Amino acid sequence: MSKDPSPQKPTMRLSPTSCAVLGLIGLRGPSTPYELKQTAARTIAYFWPFPHSQLYSEPTRLAAAGLLKEVREIGGRNRKVYSLTDEGRLALTEWLAAPPNEIYELRDMALLQLQFFEFARREELAALARHQSALHRDRLRTYGEIRDRHARRFGHTRRMAPLRMGELFEQAYITFWEEIAADPPEP
Repeated sequence: MSKDPSPQKPTMRLSPTSCAVLGLIGLRGPSTPYELKQTAARTIAYFWPFPHSQLYSEPTRLAAAGLLKEVREIGGRNRKVYSLTDEGRLALTEWLAAPPNEIYELRDMALLQLQFFEFARREELAALARHQSALHRDRLRTYGEIRDRHARRFGHTRRMAPLRMGELFEQAYITFWEEIAADPPEP
């Protein structure tokens, strides 16, 4: 029986943050953790919030597993720049080929409050609904600004599809809260 001469790297569990880091670097190219944080704030944070501090630790972990290559800048701030390895690109494509078997978890404080509005007045419920509608209109405007800013570059591409979902989601929220504000349900 012959032994395989190539050492096997231990299999590492990829968290959603791991995959987000791989995906961001795949789209951006070589990146520092700070650049990843900036990009995440402008893109995926709208639908996948997570502590941005993880964007400083996760690349180191992925580099240790061989999924990213780490290069330290010489001089200056000695920043670490990460890029995808072939193994990292393979891990990313394998993750993309495995659709999730769950529906997203909705955690909305206003909906939680709405559940218990038996204990408050009709006027307070209408005020909550108007406030929520305004917040979602602001977010919808933000999405419109993002779409307008990037439409020429990305057009109707896959990269813009999550933005479209965000717009539809916000419109549904606005419709819902406006209905509640116009005619608050009875206790």
